[in-house]
Amino acid sequence: MSEELIPETPEQETEENEAAEPIKQRKNGLYPGVSEELAENMKSGWADTELRGLDPIAQAEHTAARRAALSARFPGERLVIPAGNLKTRSNDTEYAFRASTEYAYLTGDQTQDGVLVLEPTGDSGHRATIYLLPRSNRENGEFWLDGQGELWVGRRHSLAEAEQLLGIPAKDVREIAGALAEATGPVRNVRGHDASIEAALTDKVTAERDEELRVHLSEARLVKDAFEIAELQKACDATARGFEDVVRSLDKAEATSERFIEGTFFLRARIEGNDIGYGSICAAGPHATTLHWVRNDGAVRSGELLLLDAGVETNELYTADVTRTLPINGTFSPLQRTIYDAVYEAQEAGIAAVKPGATFRDFHDASQRVLAEKLVEWGLLGDLTVEKVLELGLQRRWTLHGTGHMLGMDVHDCAVARTEAYVDGILEPGVCLTVEPGLYFQADDLTVPEEYRGIGVRIEDDILVTEDGNRNLSDKLPRRADEVEAWMAQLKG
Repeated sequence: MSEELIPETPEQETEENEAAEPIKQRKNGLYPGVSEELAENMKSGWADTELRGLDPIAQAEHTAARRAALSARFPGERLVIPAGNLKTRSNDTEYAFRASTEYAYLTGDQTQDGVLVLEPTGDSGHRATIYLLPRSNRENGEFWLDGQGELWVGRRHSLAEAEQLLGIPAKDVREIAGALAEATGPVRNVRGHDASIEAALTDKVTAERDEELRVHLSEARLVKDAFEIAELQKACDATARGFEDVVRSLDKAEATSERFIEGTFFLRARIEGNDIGYGSICAAGPHATTLHWVRNDGAVRSGELLLLDAGVETNELYTADVTRTLPINGTFSPLQRTIYDAVYEAQEAGIAAVKPGATFRDFHDASQRVLAEKLVEWGLLGDLTVEKVLELGLQRRWTLHGTGHMLGMDVHDCAVARTEAYVDGILEPGVCLTVEPGLYFQADDLTVPEEYRGIGVRIEDDILVTEDGNRNLSDKLPRRADEVEAWMAQLKG
């Protein structure tokens, strides 16, 4: 990674007369400075690259409807939703930027430092403005000397281009501190993304009111619109292809480690989407009993199981979340199949319980009952009845987690919604959730027979509630044990 010209990043200037100030040089750069002649040379001789006549982004109509709904919920109040800033990984390198979910949901934009402001126009209605960084300044050398200048990190849209694409009037984000300082009346801000915005609003907001805004935006995503459903389907389809890639490369994973599986799936995610939606769980052998095994540095051995929990995030930031537990050599052992079939039966019961009018808890309860029945049947809970096991929650030693969660732009979407709207809520068409029961027998669990120890099985699919029931968005991947074996045999050739 080249570093010779990158200067220290200056503080963003807010005054027009400061815009032409020279960019400060970085410490230990190989060039001591910029000559007047070079600075003058770099100002001119560049083609006009302005893009004109742009069509709006595909979701512009949907983001406008989302903003209108938000406006109706908070009449007469100024609403501030930041995208967030770059985060330092180490020294002068940053993590890949990912816009805040709230900002991307309402704008369709994914630009760092962006801020959406809904300014009230009276007792009802708002005027939306999106604040963005404009094209890099060429007069002061920002575009080629600043670490975030366009010559270094790539071209960004002009404000005029952004307006055409997003359907929102755009202004220079360097003006936003002044605009917010002049704000009167009630203000709400989505916290946790942009410290400079929070500082500018420190005397205008309260934690309680800001949290109400964040909770509302989380609940607004409980029911997906047509664009979101299409994106989730796209994510699931790409994820299925990623799982196929993994099966085809299992021999290479056996020769290396779980990292080969991780890298194989990541390649598919980057080819067909923006990224992985969360850290891939590539858990082979006893690692499958660790729920969030993301170290992915263990051995992949024939005769053991691979629990692969992974999802492609689309370019519009919607993620799949799918799990399959696969026999690494392509065939389940008798005990592996017994445990797998129990989890499959539990998932079938859970999926059947997902429908309009059902409670969110219904699919969890249905799956847990099946697993409790199996544990009792296998003699792992003494002479207790299934009802007593469920009453005391004793099955949780081996089932461990809830049976699913909401899914969308975040893998655990709508996470700050009110309990009465989420866990205690009623399902309706457009809700998308996961159904993912599992059984996990830890390697050091002396309460189960030795042959059970180190076996972990989870099966997870992404389920959309429809008008008449549900649709499995990830059904391109087989689930039944014999279908899994046939599918793996076909892919391995």
